[in-house]
Amino acid sequence: QVRLVESGGGAVQAGGSLSLSCAFSGRTFSSYAMGWFRQAPGKEREFVGAINWNGGSTYYVDSVKGRFTISRDNAKNTVYLQMNSLKPEDTAVYYCAARGVWRAASSGYDFWGQGTQVTVSS
Repeated sequence: QVRLVESGGGAVQAGGSLSLSCAFSGRTFSSYAMGWFRQAPGKEREFVGAINWNGGSTYYVDSVKGRFTISRDNAKNTVYLQMNSLKPEDTAVYYCAARGVWRAASSGYDFWGQGTQVTVSS
């Protein structure tokens, strides 16, 4: 079974940076596209961005484009979310997720981590 464990969350001032990691285990990492999501209190879970199996393609929602960067290191079975120029509205629990490359993006994600808290203060 695929297991995902996020780390790197914490508290930061607005304008600061934070880097999250997601460790993947249980299957072949390169067979999975990876996504990042976040959920703020009282709000629905929101898609942040995604990366394909080899890191050659990324996608970000407009609200984080230019500030967040997703990368992956297949040798380390890890996907990263580098967050720069953080805003208070970025405050949320951040989750990584995995989807097998044989599945279409419209099918959603199959496996989820436990999440890590990111708090941005003004």
